[in-house]
Amino acid sequence: MCKSRSLVISCLLLLCSVSLASAQGSKWQTLSGNAPIVIARGGFSGLFADSSIMAYKVAGLVSLPNVYFWCDVQLTKDAAGICAPKLMLGNSTDISNVYKNRSRTYSVNGVSMQGWFSVDFTLKELEAPSVYLIQGVYSRPDKFDGNMYPILTVQDVIQLGPPGLWLNIEHDAFFTQQNLSMRSFVLSVFKTAIVGYVSSPEVNFLKSLVARLPSGTKLIFRFLGQNEVEPSTNQTYGTLLSNLTFIKTFASGILVPKSYIWPVDASLYLLPHTTLVSDAHKEGLEVFASDFANDVPFAYDFSYDPLAESLSFIDNGNFTVDGMLSDFPITQSEAIGCFSHIGKNVSGQGSPLVISSKGASGDFPGCTDLAYKRAISDGVDILDCPVQMTKDGIAICLGSINLVDSTLVAQSMFSNLTTTIPELGITNGIFTFSLTWSQIQTLTPAISNPFSKYGLTRDPKFKNSGEFMTLSEFLVLAKNASSVSGVLISIEDAAYLAANQGLDVTDVVLGTLQNFSSSTQKVMIQSTNSSVLNKVKKESNYDLIYVVDENIRGADNSSITEIKTFASAVVVSKSSVFTDNLEYLTGTTNVVQMLQAFNLQVYVQLFTNEFVSQAWDFFSDATVEINSYVLGAGIDGVVTEFPGTAARYKKNLCLALGNNTPSYMSPVQPGSLYALIDAAQLPPAEAPNPLLTESEVVEAPLPPVVALAPPPLSGSTTPPTKSYGQPRVVSSVVPPFLAFLIATLALF
Repeated sequence: MCKSRSLVISCLLLLCSVSLASAQGSKWQTLSGNAPIVIARGGFSGLFADSSIMAYKVAGLVSLPNVYFWCDVQLTKDAAGICAPKLMLGNSTDISNVYKNRSRTYSVNGVSMQGWFSVDFTLKELEAPSVYLIQGVYSRPDKFDGNMYPILTVQDVIQLGPPGLWLNIEHDAFFTQQNLSMRSFVLSVFKTAIVGYVSSPEVNFLKSLVARLPSGTKLIFRFLGQNEVEPSTNQTYGTLLSNLTFIKTFASGILVPKSYIWPVDASLYLLPHTTLVSDAHKEGLEVFASDFANDVPFAYDFSYDPLAESLSFIDNGNFTVDGMLSDFPITQSEAIGCFSHIGKNVSGQGSPLVISSKGASGDFPGCTDLAYKRAISDGVDILDCPVQMTKDGIAICLGSINLVDSTLVAQSMFSNLTTTIPELGITNGIFTFSLTWSQIQTLTPAISNPFSKYGLTRDPKFKNSGEFMTLSEFLVLAKNASSVSGVLISIEDAAYLAANQGLDVTDVVLGTLQNFSSSTQKVMIQSTNSSVLNKVKKESNYDLIYVVDENIRGADNSSITEIKTFASAVVVSKSSVFTDNLEYLTGTTNVVQMLQAFNLQVYVQLFTNEFVSQAWDFFSDATVEINSYVLGAGIDGVVTEFPGTAARYKKNLCLALGNNTPSYMSPVQPGSLYALIDAAQLPPAEAPNPLLTESEVVEAPLPPVVALAPPPLSGSTTPPTKSYGQPRVVSSVVPPFLAFLIATLALF
């Protein structure tokens, strides 16, 4: 024991030095040096009704073992404490249908609010079978509302046995006006349960608890919007932020919106991080960040990847927050437990093979030099080039034969070339074979926005950036990228191009590849057309990949046997592995196992980061989705528009752990969410996907290349020249518009 004053001071200094040394020696830059904590806001409220029993149970199943259950405490008319996200219950329960005529209007911190308030109902009136919790965010699944989850009291949540409990108290002043004491209620909870944290945005409420605080409970001051006024001090939260020394007098930590730490500009791009975390740590205050939600985009810098966002708060080399408050606690759990402090030089495991789709086309216009360079820097294994043919017979990399899909050609001087080609299933398109390579080079690239109808657009800063590349230029770029293990060349529409445009795309690709040699990089040729792959097999030793262009539930042995004669790998859709219905997984097929039984590699497409592209079962987290296909279905490769997400997955510290794999890195069980839906809420049954048959695999041989008659050339009888793999055209033919332009310029 330290008895004298000088000895006490010496002991305190010693304790401080030990604590600081411990923190400095830790890989975590938290105040304590320990790993950050995860706080599940209302349980797993990103999927289930906020503060429902299922939300809390799932949060406990998929999070770190020490996850904290967050309860927003509201008081009823008879002073019972319930867990509900808002002061008004209308958005989180069905109370408006049960007590239609009992809405009230109150002034809350000077603001008039109308709705159904907890203070107007006794606990008995709110208990089942009267009022039930519902999903309060309309963009989230509502199919579980039919389970009629009851409103939980704080004691109900305690009975669930949470690893940690966090009580959030707002509007203490309002409850006091209604002759209800939130302080008395919280003190009563202290008598029966261990409460890890109590937070509030009201200074006086926290001050009222300081003297009665039990050991092990921490008070946290919660910051609201910087321009909002704190009712106790009548100061804005932005002003209070500059006086952390004052906050330290009544709290041991602060809870702030994540934008306080990583602000974003009006265009949703990150600004430099603030010094808030380091400043607070210097004052001895822990810092917790709030507002983490996988289905609410934060900044374009994170490429719709919530895991990347979480890592920026805990593993950036400069600071670590002490905890994160999330609607999707699995993401912060995997960030802390599996993806932090990996190191840039970690190679990762070999599987799955990461195959780009048009390069990093989620970040830049597909098939541009920028998309390919980003894919390389992201750690892609296989760099892809979907080959299209130009009018002058040049093989280029472009995601579609229709230039409208990937350029601003419709706004260019070539907009009059719009046409419909039924054989290609394209209406009002402008095609690569209608323009020369030099003309295509003048076009502005356009980033793909497949989910724009949901209001999700890809990085607008780079939406028209980059330059397109020929196949030859692509191969040179790939060859010079030592980290890339191979290239994948996609060949489509070969029969149409040969019969209708006089272009032999397969020969052009093979001819170009003759000049590409690499002792370390493999060459893969991919097509949905087996006749293309059969032709390539006769003329080369490249790895061949067959693409199944429909969702299937299986394949008969004869079809797989046929595929095996010309291919070493097969690409299937995500729905061919995990069946789904209205974005809920319903089960697993045996497609992967059947193909692998014939020693065929199985690659799956298409993976993207946007949460709307994923089934609800994957918790709006692209990493959870990839992990489930790799560990759950055993696939060999992923085809992705965001190769950085898949490449990082291969490096995580929770792979190859077998039975020791943590719950947050275990694959989801397809059908488990679907089974939780009340029968009356189930979506209509869908017809099963078809079986792949041999007749669908076998294709007629490619037609011969039809020589196209050149346009008439006045005063010339020179026959068209013939070149290997090139269209039969006269090289001196000038497009009419260009000829007109040249003639016009000659007049000046």
